[in-house]
Amino acid sequence: MSSKEMSDFTQKLEAGLRIAEKRMLEEKALRNETVVVSTPEGGIQYLSARAVLASY
Repeated sequence: MSSKEMSDFTQKLEAGLRIAEKRMLEEKALRNETVVVSTPEGGIQYLSARAVLASY
C-alpha cells in the first residue's frame, strides 16, 4: 500500500469514526443516558450524553 493510499484510508476511517461517534451520542441523548469520558489526567467522568453532544 502506497503512502497516498494509506493516507486516504486513514482519512476515510477517521471520518467514519466521527460519524459513528455522533450517531451514538445522538441515540444516547434521546434516552437520557450517560457516557464515560477520559480526563487529560487519566481519570474518568460520567457525563450526560446531551452535554457531550452539545459541545461536540
